[in-house]
Amino acid sequence: MSPDHATPRPVRLTAADGYKLGALHYPAVGEACARLLVAGATGVPQRFYGPFARFCAGQGVDVWTLDYRGVGQSRPPELRGFRMDYLDWARFDLAALLDHVESQGRGPIWMVGHSYGGHAFGLLPGHARVQRLATFATGAGWHGWMPPLERLRVMLLWHVIGPVLVRSTGYLAWSKLGMGDDLPRDLYRQWRRWCQWPRYFFDDPDLPGLADEFAKVQTPIRAINATDDHWAPPASRDAFMQAYCNAPVERVTIDPKRQDMEPIGHIGYFRPQALDLWRETLEWLRNAHPKA
Repeated sequence: MSPDHATPRPVRLTAADGYKLGALHYPAVGEACARLLVAGATGVPQRFYGPFARFCAGQGVDVWTLDYRGVGQSRPPELRGFRMDYLDWARFDLAALLDHVESQGRGPIWMVGHSYGGHAFGLLPGHARVQRLATFATGAGWHGWMPPLERLRVMLLWHVIGPVLVRSTGYLAWSKLGMGDDLPRDLYRQWRRWCQWPRYFFDDPDLPGLADEFAKVQTPIRAINATDDHWAPPASRDAFMQAYCNAPVERVTIDPKRQDMEPIGHIGYFRPQALDLWRETLEWLRNAHPKA
């Protein structure tokens, strides 16, 4: 791959509510056959998806990544006091990226989601413009789907460590725990609230119309989860994916030990050792989706 294609191009976007966002474009090598949005996980900056984006660009796909508001290149000067809604990431931020991508070139538009990225699709205005969605590590977030030890760790995070960090800094200082970028306080509070329910935000009585939004999705989906992903094991995926009730959903479960693979966990899907998964995903995006 030439240096021009190895180096992403900065893109500045403005969401419908006026918020300024930082994105990156990885131009396709040769003539682009498709356009791909990468919708990242909570607290994971877009630079983490660089190796995956470069791989896809090397296969002739134009790729865009994005930092949601409050994170990375879209972080305000001060997180303390920064107000937002967790759903803004889909309804405004990804929507702005989709509008931009649609205006760039030709060919089908695809999306690859990571964790929250799979949640975001059902919230995304104009999701019908996306021909295929492949998502890794998307689950319902409820601690009850997790193994016992991870369940204990998550409960400590929500009810002990998180509140202490938020009180002392004014935001969730995620970086102090080595878990990713810092997160706004409003997002932390919503995330913690939704994780108390088996079906995540679909069980929130304050969001009665959310299931109806997801029921409108008809885009083919491939939902890939690993058995060693303690935050989003296959059972958690299945609980969430029920909401995409009118879309053909293919559920793929990976067992790294049985398949002689490196451990995956919650974020290993996008590390270079997962190259075979990237190839399979890109092949699926390119080919017709089987009826579920």
